Amino acid sequence: MRPLVFVNVAASVDGRITDWSRKQIRISCEEDMKRVDSLRAESDAVLVGIGTVLSDNPSLTIKSSELREIRTKAGKSPNPLRIVLDSKARTPLNAKVLSKDAKTLIVVSEAAEEERVEELRRRVEVAVLGKEKVDLNLLMKYLWKRGIERLMVEGGGKVISSFLREGLVDYLYVYIGGVVFGEGVSLAEGRIFPHAKLELLDVRKLGKGVLSEWKVLKVEEACNEQQS
Repeated sequence: MRPLVFVNVAASVDGRITDWSRKQIRISCEEDMKRVDSLRAESDAVLVGIGTVLSDNPSLTIKSSELREIRTKAGKSPNPLRIVLDSKARTPLNAKVLSKDAKTLIVVSEAAEEERVEELRRRVEVAVLGKEKVDLNLLMKYLWKRGIERLMVEGGGKVISSFLREGLVDYLYVYIGGVVFGEGVSLAEGRIFPHAKLELLDVRKLGKGVLSEWKVLKVEEACNEQQS
């Protein structure tokens, strides 16, 4: 058993989540930002990679006080658990994800320096899962055991690619903003084999862009589609 996993990402028309500089560039419109906030509020945990933490320094918290109140009334914490994939324990000690606004889990590998791991442990929860890199399948089992049933993956490109490659993504939400970057960071960086097969569930105009919702097909579903 594992959590239901969905990826949410904003991209340019040419499929880039940022340009060549790898710095944070706002692609989403106000309407999409509200949608993302709602998705976070519906999740038990929100996950990003260390690259996103280093380049964007996100807080990964729910912006709407109303949504936080709804969670609290339902017996949940105001914000979902924040998870950072950080194999080498490079998360800066002043990163926003280490703030006390919400609980945080830093996931490292055995390759991380022990001193850095201990520094992080003084501030937040740290789990060692994997030898050289974080083992995503071990992470899914770990999260399921601690009650995480719905996991939101927000990036970056290498993290999204890794989840797709391991067959751990159930749904993919892509907001396409009205911009073209050319050279830049792809929505999913790195090789994905077997290739991820998707089924379009919905597409609609949202604000100044387009939102598409996809189901990620399992191997047997993809084979059945090819044969039909």
